[in-house]
Amino acid sequence: MDSYGVGCVALGEAGPVGNMTVVDSPGQEGLNQHDVKASSGMTSTEASIEMSLPSSLPGFEDSSDKRKLPLEPESLSLLEQQDLSSEMSKVSMPKASKPGRKKGGRTRKGPKRPQQSNPPSAPLVPGLLDQSNPLSTPMPKKRGRKSKAELLLLKLSKGLDQPESPPPKRPPEDFETPSGERPRRRAAQVALLYLQELAEELSTAMPTPVSCPENSSLDNPTVLKKSQPEADPEGGGEENDTAQDEDFVFKVEPEDEEENEIPSENSPDPEPPVPTRPAPTVSAIPTVPTVPIIPAVPAMPAVSTVPTVPAVPRSTPRGSTSGKQKPHCRGMAPNGLPNHIMAPVWKCFHLTKDLREQKHSYWEFAEWIPLAWKWHLLSEIEAAPYLPQEEKSPLFSVQREGLPEDGTLFRINRFSSITAHPERRDMSFFTGGPLWAMEWCPVPEGATASQYVALFSSPDMNETHSLSQLHSGPGLLQLWGLGTLQQESCPDNRAHFVYGIACDNGCIWDLKFCPSGAWELPSTPRKAPLLPRLGLLALACSDGKVLLFSLPHPEGLLAQQPPDAMKSAIYKVECVATLQVGSVQAPEPSECGQCLSLAWMPTRPHHHLAAGYYNGMVVFWNLPTNSPLQQIRLSDGSLKLYPFQCFPAHDQAVRNLQWCKANSHFLVSAGNDRKIKFWDLRRPYEPINSIKRFLSTELAWLLPYNGVTVAQDNCYASYGLCGIHYLDAGYLGFKAYFTAPRKGTVWSLSGSDWLGTVAAGDISGELIAAILPDLALNPINVKRPVERRFPIYKADLIPYQDNPEVQDHYSVSSGTPNPPTARTYAETVSHHYLLFQDTDLSSFHNLLRREPMLRMQEREGRSQLCLDRLQLEAIHKVRFSPNLDSYGWLISGGQSGLVRIHFVRGLTSPLGHRMQLESQAQFNAMF
Repeated sequence: MDSYGVGCVALGEAGPVGNMTVVDSPGQEGLNQHDVKASSGMTSTEASIEMSLPSSLPGFEDSSDKRKLPLEPESLSLLEQQDLSSEMSKVSMPKASKPGRKKGGRTRKGPKRPQQSNPPSAPLVPGLLDQSNPLSTPMPKKRGRKSKAELLLLKLSKGLDQPESPPPKRPPEDFETPSGERPRRRAAQVALLYLQELAEELSTAMPTPVSCPENSSLDNPTVLKKSQPEADPEGGGEENDTAQDEDFVFKVEPEDEEENEIPSENSPDPEPPVPTRPAPTVSAIPTVPTVPIIPAVPAMPAVSTVPTVPAVPRSTPRGSTSGKQKPHCRGMAPNGLPNHIMAPVWKCFHLTKDLREQKHSYWEFAEWIPLAWKWHLLSEIEAAPYLPQEEKSPLFSVQREGLPEDGTLFRINRFSSITAHPERRDMSFFTGGPLWAMEWCPVPEGATASQYVALFSSPDMNETHSLSQLHSGPGLLQLWGLGTLQQESCPDNRAHFVYGIACDNGCIWDLKFCPSGAWELPSTPRKAPLLPRLGLLALACSDGKVLLFSLPHPEGLLAQQPPDAMKSAIYKVECVATLQVGSVQAPEPSECGQCLSLAWMPTRPHHHLAAGYYNGMVVFWNLPTNSPLQQIRLSDGSLKLYPFQCFPAHDQAVRNLQWCKANSHFLVSAGNDRKIKFWDLRRPYEPINSIKRFLSTELAWLLPYNGVTVAQDNCYASYGLCGIHYLDAGYLGFKAYFTAPRKGTVWSLSGSDWLGTVAAGDISGELIAAILPDLALNPINVKRPVERRFPIYKADLIPYQDNPEVQDHYSVSSGTPNPPTARTYAETVSHHYLLFQDTDLSSFHNLLRREPMLRMQEREGRSQLCLDRLQLEAIHKVRFSPNLDSYGWLISGGQSGLVRIHFVRGLTSPLGHRMQLESQAQFNAMF
């Protein structure tokens, strides 16, 4: 056909079911009849209109000029003209919007003004159209949609005597529905709700998507409902187009209390929570009435309306564990601490276990196996110069919280110990001199083997060292066995001295074991003279050298010992490698000074070792190198290694080095220039971040966090800021988190990757532990840090009560003891003894009101520190066990030469025990 116009139905000529006769547009010679056959697989809605496809009515073709011819009245009958005129009069013209009214705003509430319409004088089909619901304002024709006239023709063609369907009810909506158009999006409302939801997700620790149930009630008044897809205003069903273009509106819920809303330490009692009032429901907005759907011809499938899809409210309130997986931040843990404090501890178990499986190795440095002929046993006369001078320990007493004590004073011999307490399991032994270096021997997970500790004590109690000059002299490296340290039962034996290594390299300032791959089973069969290896140990010496020893298991070494040998086995050993700065052309440089700190690469294959020197240099060695410029083979078979990289890190001495356990490209250093620097070893010419604070003594870089915990001297600290701080590396931009205040110098700091906890010992003799929060989030929101720290023990110097000179040590007026004034060890121990006051670490119930906690808080507020005497109670070294089998054990020692071991049973959990059993099963399957 050459034209495309408006057709009408010959009402008196209805064909059989499924067919209809259509009258062509006027202007033609005759009326062409076309049969339109509806497919049996389509619904009446699909047969009547397909809005998404640009197809025309059957029997009508688009012409090239796309003109629409007007109807000629003479071509229609009288009844047809009356009906068509009455229907076309209902199509109202669009009304002009009022000036000043914002487009897209909320429509005016209240009853809608009735529209004037001329009802037909004699409607042809009763109930065909609802006179109270006029047609909507025609909107501009979109691509692929039929005109109003075409839709009207289709309605009229199906307009037989059928009951009209009731108009669908629409839920109240929060956005405007203009007349005759689809609901418009309110951009500001949607954006605001989106930002609220985004803030909720970012502020939630470990968020997961909320699972919405399929069926949920609509009774929640706080949830804004989605727009319900309506029936087409023109009577057709736009199912596909409406479903695809459906608005997405975020839901708003009342906020819930979070962990970081705990009141601050100095704030008054928290106010009672105000009950949350549900948000008011959005009032129903009057919308334009829609034309009811006209059913099709009988025997045709009924037009199925689009089902209502309501907005699904959340089944649980925000913060519930069933809706979102969040840390257990409410309630109390079995050990007495709040769950929000213990949640990071449980998280650290999984992170540490997973990373060690990825980064650790079972066997490295296979060429460095201990040889029996390199271990020469010294006689008693030969070993005397290397032994510490003090043969007996100072008097000391132990008071344990919650247990009656009789005030027994102990004095133990050199290289001896006292039996572990049957209930608290703490042990003590005497090394003979002040302790300055100590480290646990790493053991693979699940090995259930004996635990060992290597340490160094100065030969003289009054010995002092100058850091600016190199010096050498006799010293003794000690190895102590602690037993299996099982959680279920007390150790079956006391701590015992295994063997010592005589060194002539002066004071040993730092010790580091190879993190993994250096331990093997004591029962490993080795052909003589090879011995089963316990570990690889590096020593930082005051003569500027770094010595590397391959330590054998005590069982294999003592089997070579003659029966008449001395009880304390002291050996002269040839080290497997000597590491020093310089080069082959300058083998004995002295400008770097003493080696003060070491750091072994924590990730496999552990080939690099870093050292910090007095002049601020950081030096790196490649241990298995074969380069002739970095390795020299000596006549005795040992190696001399030179560094492959070094750079000036600080202006003064490098006090401590720590490698990042997750990525070996990153290193942190602390120097006497009061700076802490983070380095990317791929570009060491410039630090990633440099922080100038106080004089740092030791660092701890725990596994899960992007920062370090710092112990400091109080010489440069401002009032009230001396203590332990956590510093972000700069990537997250967090401010420093004040972990614990201290009154004196914090000599040592150690962190446990398994527990997410740090322990620190200071000059006043107090050992404390602090559970770190989840530092992946901003620690500025952490409240009441006093609940996260607790004392392990406190050492005090107490004068003898039965001493005739005791009155000299007491004030006449107040009766309180005066500070001791002795400057030497002999004067101090002749008038005083050490009192260790231990905390009950099996439980933390009612911790804030217990005596050790109150005593710690009192000392943090006001305490006296006398530096004009020998600090016999000072703690110099603290170390958490890095092994899974003994992750709850802590060792500490200091100026007195007494070393104490404590079991922090309250921080152990069934999760750690389950990991131990799984690791044991895996280890037994492999070995």
